[in-house]
Amino acid sequence: MVRPLVFLPPLLFAAMAGLFVGGMWRDRPDELPSTRVGQAAPTLPDAALPGQEVLTREMLTDGEVTVVNFWASWCPPCRAEHPVLMQMAADGVRVAGINFRDEADAGTDYLSDFGDPFFAGGFDPSGRVSIEWGVTAPPETFIVDGDGTVLLRFTGPLLGTDYERRFVPALREAMGG
Repeated sequence: MVRPLVFLPPLLFAAMAGLFVGGMWRDRPDELPSTRVGQAAPTLPDAALPGQEVLTREMLTDGEVTVVNFWASWCPPCRAEHPVLMQMAADGVRVAGINFRDEADAGTDYLSDFGDPFFAGGFDPSGRVSIEWGVTAPPETFIVDGDGTVLLRFTGPLLGTDYERRFVPALREAMGG
């Protein structure tokens, strides 16, 4: 007579294999889903880097779509995506930048050296605001609708096929075109 416990290990193995296979077929298996999408934009920093206008809640709820980019001067992928942010700003996209876990002088020097694409900004040296937004590592970029609702969270630099396939169409749709 075969004991029922003999079937337990193969059943557990099959269940685990099913979970792994299902995880591989997700759209972006390496990305954590954002709890902020569809919600009001979280808290903003009270200060900005020297020379920048402070990003306010009113700016995010004034009827215009805003791209909110979390960046740091020490972040190589942030440097790689910086020309894209500059081009967005030149094309009339409202881009706000929140510098986090950085030194104010380093952030200011970075923008002085590479250009400042941000119409307004925030300075979050402790990273508390970035935690509220669910940011895990720079760069991360959010598309915020004119009523202050987060429409998309994009992790990583604004480059490559993922950017072209997910971010660009989402921004185009948000901006009505």
